[in-house]
Amino acid sequence: MRRLRLATIVVVTDSTPTIHQHGNRSVELLIIGAGPAGATAAIHAGRRGISTLLIDAQPFPRDKTCGDGLTPRAIHQLQLLGLADSVVARYRSHGLKLHGFGGSVTAPWPESAFGTVGSAMPRREFDDFLVGCARSHPSVEFLGGVRAVAVSMSTPVGAGSDSIISGSGIMSGDAASVGALVAAVELSDGSWVRPKQVIVADGVRSPIGKLLGRTWHKGEVYGIAARSYCATPRSEEPWIHSHLELRDADGVAQPGYGWIFPLGNGLANVGCGALSTDRRPARINTKKLLGLYAQQCRPEWGFGAPDRVASALLPMGGAVSGVAGRNWMLIGDAAACVNPLNGEGIDYGMETARLAVECLGAGKDYTLLWPDVLRREYGEAFGLARMLARLLTYPQLLPVVGPVALRRPLGRHVMPVAARLMGNLVTDADRDVVARLWHAAGRFVADRAVARSGLVAARPGAAGVFGAALWG
Repeated sequence: MRRLRLATIVVVTDSTPTIHQHGNRSVELLIIGAGPAGATAAIHAGRRGISTLLIDAQPFPRDKTCGDGLTPRAIHQLQLLGLADSVVARYRSHGLKLHGFGGSVTAPWPESAFGTVGSAMPRREFDDFLVGCARSHPSVEFLGGVRAVAVSMSTPVGAGSDSIISGSGIMSGDAASVGALVAAVELSDGSWVRPKQVIVADGVRSPIGKLLGRTWHKGEVYGIAARSYCATPRSEEPWIHSHLELRDADGVAQPGYGWIFPLGNGLANVGCGALSTDRRPARINTKKLLGLYAQQCRPEWGFGAPDRVASALLPMGGAVSGVAGRNWMLIGDAAACVNPLNGEGIDYGMETARLAVECLGAGKDYTLLWPDVLRREYGEAFGLARMLARLLTYPQLLPVVGPVALRRPLGRHVMPVAARLMGNLVTDADRDVVARLWHAAGRFVADRAVARSGLVAARPGAAGVFGAALWG
């Protein structure tokens, strides 16, 4: 059998002799990626006493491009782990302040099952905090600065000819269709890990997910963003600020929005982003726009020069397919679990981590199980959010609706509701008028998606089943 290194998969049959003897180790669970999703999965696994190896390509602590904001939805996940107090004791946010088109609106976090407390913490510190909590469990081992470089797949005897999946993610032979499972993973230190189950949490680009067959559907809306850290005397400001109207030095309106997330440590995360599709790409230089935005906000915030500027692309709203196989699942950003309306992903990363660990079990096949879990949890909300986000890629829209939404008296009534929906701070248990309308709209969009695809829902009332539209 050929052993292909560096982002390649070797597909073998059960009859193939064991060939990787040096440095082998066996674990119940391998988690690839130690961001909020992967680290949270390791914590949940550790609580269950599951033998777990958590790896990350970078030595810890390390930085990640992110807005660093923690919505009440994220704080709720920390509360379930008993970790929220350690985070909110350092910095606590009360909600959003939205600016633009001649108006400003304050939108406190709404009363909900998630609570009314938000926070923010640089990813360098937040991720390290979660990994430390994971490592406190005796059954969890962490390796930083170690990459997964090759994956060996096994298929049942007689299921078909051997296949090789290249680093481009193109299969010669369909491993998934013959029930392939991850048999072993080679690490960059030369060792091989033989896991019974694998959770892939390697971020927005998801090199291992791509290797396993993940496909990003760029026809759906995605985000482009840049962030920096700026010193400010207002780092204790208890409100997240968002500017929905950005202009260049000549006063010409620019696509996109800006944000300021105070961090409570003398700094603020300052960034800007835009929504884009392959048909309507956002033609902006986010790093250049960020510099201009920070300069324009300097008189009010006393910003120092932007530091550690970084940019990223964000698949959103479940716009990927190929997120699971017989014994592996993609979670968090790797599964495009990012809110299309606000770019938030930490909360969904932590939620999908918990859900994935709850799914773990000997003999389970996750190929259909895991996409169905994602659709059940997020299908309606993400489907509706993607539709609304696509509307926002039309440059003519915001200049029309922005002045109405952000100016008094209508703005103070409309924008708190909008902030609640944009943050997906609505649960199935909510029965108020706004929640009922949101759920009804989500079901309508889901039903239309199913009708257009010609697919039939997998069970009665399963309007959130989108087929290839979401996690197909």
